[in-house]
Order: sequence, then C-alpha cells, then structure tokens
Amino acid sequence: MSKKDKKPGSYLADTEPRGHRLFGLWSIVDSGAWDRSYLDLVAPARLLIGDNGYGDIAFGAMEAGLNIEYGNEIAFFRWHGSDEGDEVSGSGSAELQEDGTLHIDLDSDYGDDVTLIAIRKDC
Repeated sequence: MSKKDKKPGSYLADTEPRGHRLFGLWSIVDSGAWDRSYLDLVAPARLLIGDNGYGDIAFGAMEAGLNIEYGNEIAFFRWHGSDEGDEVSGSGSAELQEDGTLHIDLDSDYGDDVTLIAIRKDC
C-alpha cells in the first residue's frame, strides 16, 4: 500500500507488510477467562497471521477466519467463524509486546470480549 492509498487517520503502516514481525503461527497460551485445558479443547490454541491479509484463530470450540490490516507492531482484523456450531463474528487486534509475546484482544459483535496471550510457535 502506498502513502496515497492510505485513508487519513488510518492506523496502517506506510510500508508493504512483507517481512512483518507478526507474520506466522502463534500458540495461544493464556487467557484471563479460561484455563489452558479449555483453550486447547479441540486442538492446540493458535493464531495464524498471514502476509496476504488473511489468517485464522482457533481456541476452545471456536474457529474463525481473519481479514487483517497491518500496523508497525500491531495487526487489526475482523473475524468470522463458529463457536460450538453457532455463528460468531467481531473485531480484534494482535499487538507485539516488548517481551516478544503477542496480546490478542477479541471483541465479539455479540458483547463478549476476551484477551489472549500468545507466543511464537516453534517451527
């Protein structure tokens, strides 16, 4: 995206997202709302941030696709998926912290909000 394509007041970075530090697979390891056994209920809890504007998140019985916009140390996204068979959607962000963890804020369109902590998944 070039500077001329940015909207005034946009939170997007001036540079193309290639090589962004947020890209890749992250393991969700903590939540203020649920213990680890719930987070990994169906499969290991994860967040994937792709370099093509898309990604996905899964934890507990929830799985959703992401439409992502990138900032310097943060990604903003809309998400849509299912939780125990019910349709769910919302917005969120994933921000890289100084200690290398990723803080993920998910806001549901239906009123539930949660913060998750993730670490980079070893390849």
